[in-house]
Amino acid sequence: MSSRIPELLEMLHTMITEAWGLPLGAEKCVIERDKALDLLDEIRAQFPTEIAEAKRLIDARADFINNAKREAEAIKKNAEDRARQLIDEQEIIRISRDRSNDMLSNAEAATTELRRVANEYVDDAMQRSEEALAAALRELQQSRAKFKQAARAVAAPQRQAGRPDIDID
Repeated sequence: MSSRIPELLEMLHTMITEAWGLPLGAEKCVIERDKALDLLDEIRAQFPTEIAEAKRLIDARADFINNAKREAEAIKKNAEDRARQLIDEQEIIRISRDRSNDMLSNAEAATTELRRVANEYVDDAMQRSEEALAAALRELQQSRAKFKQAARAVAAPQRQAGRPDIDID
């Protein structure tokens, strides 16, 4: 629907500017009252339609702006949610790395401690075995010495008796 209001206002303006001026009154003029009133009535008749159209456009604009704001808010919320999710994922990865590093450090420390304890145990076992073997060797040497001594004691009377077949050395 096209508006006639600008055209009607232009006609009223032209009517006033072309009107005859009054003598001694540069700001006053003579216009045809009926024509001016008809133009004003027609303008007045057009206003409700124009106002309704303007109101509809303003409402449509407001709806468009509200929809755009809602869409922008939704986009912003989605972006914030995604950012939070990425941050949470990064935090989970960081925590996992930290825990993994802690577990690895603990495992290395436990391995080092286990090796130390195992080495001490083996060294202690070997030392006890060495001491047991040394004690057994001493006991064997003492037994051999006693055996030799006993054998010499038995062999001495036999040598004196003339039996040289026993040799203990």
